[in-house]
Amino acid sequence: MITITGATGSLNRATVDHLLQSVDPSELAVVVRDPSRVDDLARRGVDVRAGDYADPRGLRAAFEGADRLLLVSSNDQNADAAALHRGAVRSARDAGVGHVLYTSHQGADAASPFTPARDHAATEHALAASGLPWTALRNGFYAHTLEWLLGPWRKTGAVSVPADGPVSWTSRDDLAEAAARLLQGEVLPLGPVTLTATAAPRFADLARWAGEAAGRDIALDVIDEEEWTQRAIAAGRPEGAVRFTLGIFQAARGGFFAGTDPALRDVLGREPVTARSIVESMVRA
Repeated sequence: MITITGATGSLNRATVDHLLQSVDPSELAVVVRDPSRVDDLARRGVDVRAGDYADPRGLRAAFEGADRLLLVSSNDQNADAAALHRGAVRSARDAGVGHVLYTSHQGADAASPFTPARDHAATEHALAASGLPWTALRNGFYAHTLEWLLGPWRKTGAVSVPADGPVSWTSRDDLAEAAARLLQGEVLPLGPVTLTATAAPRFADLARWAGEAAGRDIALDVIDEEEWTQRAIAAGRPEGAVRFTLGIFQAARGGFFAGTDPALRDVLGREPVTARSIVESMVRA
């Protein structure tokens, strides 16, 4: 049985959809907090189970019979994600799960200025200590976030950021497809596996591509961190969210997202979607 958590979220729901192209629904289980949100999967024959990372005992029951478990990371910025993940790992161990795949992130590091990267590092440590066979899918930074990270460049004529640095922007759907392929593989890799696009452009590159696609000059404006923060807050964004986002740029500047790896291309059997094509599609939208 392949069991997948977080199937109401974009990443793991896409993984389920990819799996259903080649796996019988009876071989799949999804674990969600609100089963009513995946009624369509239940109607197709997928085993829908209620489970919440905050309820380890219930989660253990939801994980029963899982040969392979895809454990999605929490996206709740107000929660202690690492603690929730540790509880989920213990539940998987207690349920006798055969192999855990965890949706980690490129640059998982206790020293990263990006908060989730520290949570991912702690979760990988918990997996390593669990005694379970495990794989950490260190996904490249999700490229769909560029729509808001680049800011109102169409209006201002500039991409304004508090720091520049290389990032291997990666298509979320490519990563969902790769997870589905790995879950069906005869042999799973052990430990961290880095899944990224094959290039790591800087924000300067993204601004140039946006300008070329739009037929106008788009500048890159690297401004003081505090000025950038105050601008974002003045524009109506919550301060906590702004500080969270600042960590992304700081980590990019520090090179935490700079690495690329051929593993995603090898798993997909094709070239991954490029950041340039995603920026161009944004301009055309």
